[in-house]
Amino acid sequence: MKTLQAIVLALFVFAVGALAQAPADNRISATWQVTRYDINAAVPASETDRNLSATAVLQLLNVSGRPATSLTLRISPNANVAAVRINDSQADFTKAQEKLGSSDLQIIRIRVPSVAAGGNLNAAVEYKLAVPDNTGLASITAGGSQFLPLSFWYPTPNSWFFARGADYAPARLQINGGGRTVISAGSETGGAFDNKLYGQPFFLAGTWDRVDTGGVPVYLTKGLGPDAQKRAAEVAAFVTEARSFVEGLLGKGPDAPLRIVSVRRGAGYGSGGTLLVEDGLFRRSKIDSVSALALAEAVVRLWFGDSAMVTDDGAGVIREGLARYIATQFIETKYGKDVAEVERLRHRNAYTAISRRDSALGSVAPLDDFYFAAVANKGAMFWRLLERKIGRDEFYSTLRSQLEDRRVTLADLRAAYSSQSAFITSMLDQVTDINLQAGLPQAAGGDWKVALRNTGQFDVTVNVAATQANGERLSAPTTIKAGSFGEVVFKTPQRITSVEIDPEKLYPQIDYSDDRAPRETTDSDLLLAVKRDFDRQQYAAAEKTAREVLKLYPRFDDVRVLLARSLLGLGRLNEAESEFRAVIDEKLPTARSLSWANVGLAEVASRTNRGPDAIRFATDAIKGEAEYGASLLARTIRNRHDAASGADESIKSFFTRFDAAAISNRKAELDALAVPGDVNRFISGVSGQTTQWNTSVLHADALDADSVLVEASLTVKLLNREPETGPAVFRLVRSGGTWKLSGVEIFEVR
Repeated sequence: MKTLQAIVLALFVFAVGALAQAPADNRISATWQVTRYDINAAVPASETDRNLSATAVLQLLNVSGRPATSLTLRISPNANVAAVRINDSQADFTKAQEKLGSSDLQIIRIRVPSVAAGGNLNAAVEYKLAVPDNTGLASITAGGSQFLPLSFWYPTPNSWFFARGADYAPARLQINGGGRTVISAGSETGGAFDNKLYGQPFFLAGTWDRVDTGGVPVYLTKGLGPDAQKRAAEVAAFVTEARSFVEGLLGKGPDAPLRIVSVRRGAGYGSGGTLLVEDGLFRRSKIDSVSALALAEAVVRLWFGDSAMVTDDGAGVIREGLARYIATQFIETKYGKDVAEVERLRHRNAYTAISRRDSALGSVAPLDDFYFAAVANKGAMFWRLLERKIGRDEFYSTLRSQLEDRRVTLADLRAAYSSQSAFITSMLDQVTDINLQAGLPQAAGGDWKVALRNTGQFDVTVNVAATQANGERLSAPTTIKAGSFGEVVFKTPQRITSVEIDPEKLYPQIDYSDDRAPRETTDSDLLLAVKRDFDRQQYAAAEKTAREVLKLYPRFDDVRVLLARSLLGLGRLNEAESEFRAVIDEKLPTARSLSWANVGLAEVASRTNRGPDAIRFATDAIKGEAEYGASLLARTIRNRHDAASGADESIKSFFTRFDAAAISNRKAELDALAVPGDVNRFISGVSGQTTQWNTSVLHADALDADSVLVEASLTVKLLNREPETGPAVFRLVRSGGTWKLSGVEIFEVR
């Protein structure tokens, strides 16, 4: 099936005319490559105007090895292309649709004067891009707008879906932000951003409070307060440390200004030194693990991806996998080996979930739904193993030499590490079929023997760890041939109680549950093993499994949260509170764990008649906006204690108007109360079929100067349905001095 998919994709790309046969290897390759973008765009002054106006000028190079007489550009299907100029001459063009999995792109076909191999061409495209719905990729609002590359907001010949690499090039962006601050990558001069690194054009326009720490500006959502500024300083310091760490490995990095931008949507994206983080991070007590990893990976890409173009087959193994490997090394240096091991455990779990249906790492394409899970997580494991085999000094010396010509491919790196060609071929050109298994330790005379198995297609050299009855651990290296059995002998009079093959978990496997003997679980994902019992409300069993997991990974905050919640379910409040506080005190917990820990502390406080503490912890969980279930339960706990609503008359007045508009069945009235593009589906679902809609405001939690979460109790009746009641949480934003509906965060009306 995967082979058929690859053939269909190759034929499709060939048919649309953007590609040509590469003479060297007879495979599909790009005809045109962008060498520079120059984009002039204007965000509409009114949010009711849903169109970005732009002119994009592309400098193109014919890289096909033969003359080219046509050009195909790809852009969002919501773009209305008005004109195309080729080398300053008006050109005719045709439009068509390109189906790529669940996505669509618009293709613009243009006949051009013959351009010799290695020749250049300039193409200018005038267009308007409609944004019907605001998303993390593209949005237009009064408070701010943003356009990230995967919205396909600009024309380019090779899209992100192209298996052999999208277009990455220096770019100059001149953006009219409608009076708002504009942010992109590169140096800013006269309102234009000039990014000399290889990137994909993007920008944000909005209003922020700028905090400078150590030369790194952090753009905070307005009105977050002093705690947020403290967190901003921590984030800026984290990024600065990460950059210094990577410089120590890869040499001096590009001279690119760093910027950190707080966003509601699109967090995790980073390019050219501009990094987007979720605004909720600045309302929490510390940096969370997901944000930390994303920031560190973006810093690594300043070298591999931004300063040096990463392209061709298997580019994701470098851009995503190598970035994740080095970023995790930085996390280990900063927070400790035990924290980094939990990060690697999460990466393994993410990969194992798709390991039985993935394709070869060197040829997996962005069209595959498991692309990121494979290239980032298995890719990181590949680089970790390669460094172990080659040695740290040679590994990084080779990487530094590959950066010198500012272009890196996986083929280049394979050739540079040719001493490990057999291992590299096995890891990159074969699907994962390794399952390392350890048998029960058996006494043999004065020794202990352990049977081992390797189901994979290549030999593995691993350590085998043994735990003795007195608690001491032994370790012995061994090599197990491909598809074969092996044995390791421990010379000790002490009884061996358990063994584990590859305790560092260097090798990607399809099943990790049988690495240990005796088995403690049949799940490769240890978190899932605990959660299964917890979800069944089998709290004693969940506690037992959680404690076993925490012996192996004591900093696994996700499991510690489930342990604490299980103790809560068993009524052991003091123990539960201690575990919840341990999560809060973790060096690098997930945002989800922080949220659930606050909810747990709120529940303990509520049960022990400490109402003010319960309200405080519940409110912290709510404002952190990390997890739907935690937020819902936090609100339930807070409502037990009749906390002050915090809702002023302007908010109550808004919902009075909304209730009236809902039962009027006039969609225009509801539209006037909502941010255009934010809640289109919700408004459409309410208008035209509502006979009763009553909102009772319970609480209002201010998030920043211009946005608030409003908790309400609803009673509604739609046509042909019985009355329904339940809680809901709405996000309101201040626009033009009045409140407007911007999101429906919780809706439990049943």
